[in-house]
Amino acid sequence: MTDAPGAARDAYRPYRPHRLRTTRAMRRLVAETRLHPGDLVLPLFVKEGLDAPVPIKAMPGQVQHTEETLADAVRAAADAGVGGVMLFGIPAERDATGSAGDDPDGILQRALRASREVSDEALAAGGTGVVVMADTCLDEFTDHGHCGLLDEQGRVDNDATLERYASMAVAQATAGADVVAPSGMMDGQVEVIREALDRAGFTDVSVLAYSAKYASAFYGPFREAVDSALQGDRRTYQMDAGNLREGLREADLDLAEGADMVMVKPAGSYLDVLAAVAERSEVPVAAYQVSGEYAMIEAAAAHGWIDREAAIDESVLGIKRAGADVILTYWALEIAGRLTKGPR
Repeated sequence: MTDAPGAARDAYRPYRPHRLRTTRAMRRLVAETRLHPGDLVLPLFVKEGLDAPVPIKAMPGQVQHTEETLADAVRAAADAGVGGVMLFGIPAERDATGSAGDDPDGILQRALRASREVSDEALAAGGTGVVVMADTCLDEFTDHGHCGLLDEQGRVDNDATLERYASMAVAQATAGADVVAPSGMMDGQVEVIREALDRAGFTDVSVLAYSAKYASAFYGPFREAVDSALQGDRRTYQMDAGNLREGLREADLDLAEGADMVMVKPAGSYLDVLAAVAERSEVPVAAYQVSGEYAMIEAAAAHGWIDREAAIDESVLGIKRAGADVILTYWALEIAGRLTKGPR
C-alpha cells in the first residue's frame, strides 16, 4: 500500500473498458445483446379488393397489400431469414359481429393460406420458412371498430366475445396459421382459444397472448392501416399506462391458461414492464414495436433530425436488451438486411 502520486490510478490500469470498443469487429465480439433475423416478426396488412398496394400515409414505407403482393412480402421475409409474419386482414364489408373474421373464405383466411404456401415452398427449397401468425381479434372486422361484441348498452361483452375468438382461432388454424394471437385483452381468452383449438385437433398450433396491452396513444397510425371504424377508445379493456403490477398479473393469468408465448405492447414506452414479464416468464416473451413508434422515427429522420438507420437499430436492440425473445417490428426486413454487417 502506498500514497505515491498515481498509485490509485495505476491500480485500475489492468482494466480499461475502451480496449473492447476499438474496432467494429471487437465490439461485435463482446456484444452482450445480439439481434438475429430469426428474432423478428414482420406485421403485414392485406386488404380485400385491392388491385394495387395502397401506401399508409402515417407509416411511410408500409402498405395495405393486395393478396398477390402479400405473398411477395412473405417470400421476401422468408428469404431474409425473418422469423415470422403477423397478418392483419381488412375486409370489404364489416358488421356488428365481425362475421368476416372467421369466414373460411374471408380475406385473412385467404392470406393465411397463401402465406402458408409460400413458407412451405421456402422450406422445401432448403430454407427455414417463416412462422405464420394471425391476429385473432375482431376490431378489423366489426363496423364499430371494437375488439369484441357490444351489448345493449354499447359496452364490450367479454364472454360473448370469447365465443367469437374461439371460432376465429379455429378458422385461422384451418387456413394454416402456426400461431394465433388474441390481442383483444378479453378475460379468459387464452383458455377458451386453447380448448377450441385442441377440440378441433390443432394441438400443435401455438397461442401468443397479448398479455400486457396498454391503451396507448402510439396506436394512431395503425388505425389508418386497418381502416379502423373505432369511435372513442378501448380503455375499458386495455390497460392503463401507469400500471406495471397489473401487467404482471395479466401475464400470469395467460400463462396459467396455457399461453405458449406472452406479449407486451407497445414496446418502447413499456420496457420496464417487458423486463419484469421476461424475468418471471417461463415461455418466450414477445414485444410489439407499434405503428406510432415507427412513425416517430420515420418522421424525425425525414426532417434530418436523427440518423434513421442508427435510431431504428438502437430502438430494436433496446427492446431485445429489455428481455424480448421475439420482436414485432415494421422494420424487420430492413433490419435483417443489416444484421450481417455487425455493430457500428
